Amino acid sequence: MIWRGLLVSVRDGGEAAEALAGGSAIIDVKEPLAGPLGAAAPARVAAIAAVVGNSAPWTLACGELLGAGADVEGGRQRALEYVADVCGRLVAAPAPVAVKVGLSGAVDTSWRDALGGMATGLPAGTGLVAVAYADWQRCRGPDPEALVAAAANAGCRGVLVDTFDKSGPGLFGLVDRAVIRRWVALAHAAGMPIALAGKLSLDDVAAAVSVGADVVGVRSVACGARQPGGGDGDRLGTVQRDRVGRAVERFATTLPGCGGKIPG
Repeated sequence: MIWRGLLVSVRDGGEAAEALAGGSAIIDVKEPLAGPLGAAAPARVAAIAAVVGNSAPWTLACGELLGAGADVEGGRQRALEYVADVCGRLVAAPAPVAVKVGLSGAVDTSWRDALGGMATGLPAGTGLVAVAYADWQRCRGPDPEALVAAAANAGCRGVLVDTFDKSGPGLFGLVDRAVIRRWVALAHAAGMPIALAGKLSLDDVAAAVSVGADVVGVRSVACGARQPGGGDGDRLGTVQRDRVGRAVERFATTLPGCGGKIPG
């Protein structure tokens, strides 16, 4: 597949249907209550995959490598077992095109070896997207430049730069645009597509495309209010097709001819 377009993170089948109706190019499955890359229950993932079907490619968040007190090898094995559990529940739906695992707290570990082990241990047709956190110093993860180099060596399918702390600033409020542009250039020089995410507003969607991102990942901007009277753009709210459509339109107008969808 060609990695290009708007990715929307969803937590259930209803949200997946809304994201597809709004024009999302890629559906990402995660549980936002469980962190930036929270792993959803396997049965729920399978239900979402059934809704998506062949309408769009989908990706899967697998949590943090060192989650629940695991060491690097234990975390790698746990993530692979989670993916196998999910894939074993898929009936007529295709497998995820890629999975992601976070590296918070892993800066002083053998995380590079873990990336390689993950990439080679996945089912055929499913690749690994390496994740760098823009606030890596706060969460003690690898810095994005080191992550890009390691991802290329490990044979990863691509790179995602996200934010770990969802209560803090978004990506473009946290990092200077010139720095983000350099990360994008490094990924492209290594032959990998790159996705940008992290509390992105509609203007940030355009900014991400303008610095060269192949994929722009959103959730907050695609969600309505969590409760009556609450504010829109709450990542714990519910994905709505009209909000997805506005983000797709912003992507499309910044990159003419794409239409917010993966071409080809």
